[in-house]
Amino acid sequence: MDAAIGKFCDSVGSFFSGGDNLPWCDRDIIAGCEKEVAEAGNEEQKAESLMRLSWALVHSRQPDDVNRGIGMLEASLDSSSSPLQTREKLYLLAVGYYRNGDYARSRQLLERCLEIAPDWRQALTLQKVVEDKIARDGLIGMGITATAFGVVGLLVGGIVAAASRKK
Repeated sequence: MDAAIGKFCDSVGSFFSGGDNLPWCDRDIIAGCEKEVAEAGNEEQKAESLMRLSWALVHSRQPDDVNRGIGMLEASLDSSSSPLQTREKLYLLAVGYYRNGDYARSRQLLERCLEIAPDWRQALTLQKVVEDKIARDGLIGMGITATAFGVVGLLVGGIVAAASRKK
């Protein structure tokens, strides 16, 4: 019985916390990636370093870093040399938009990513997190709307009751 209650409490907690299992990246790692890009010897090394920097930026806790990572990835998406590279960039873009709270855009990018690699577990996992977040936000929005209508109903009912007493 206690285990069942514990599981229930954990599921309620995770429902409201909206926690995900995506890694976070700190400023030290981002600074290291920026230094690596600056010191890259040739175009291939620079491209690899830029991918690592993009990864670090979209996994940052700082919205400005995430936006910078999104911009870098969007600018480089058309120059992808292989479907695998396109898949990686689409996934990182989806992470960035997820971090920014643009769940619809994140879902759209994940769908494109999964067209390239339908059973890529990492993208499927993020897609589930995004879908859950969209559903949760929809439920919360419906709850807020229902509460607002309830309050309006109470106010109208009170006004009608007060008006009928005066007659």
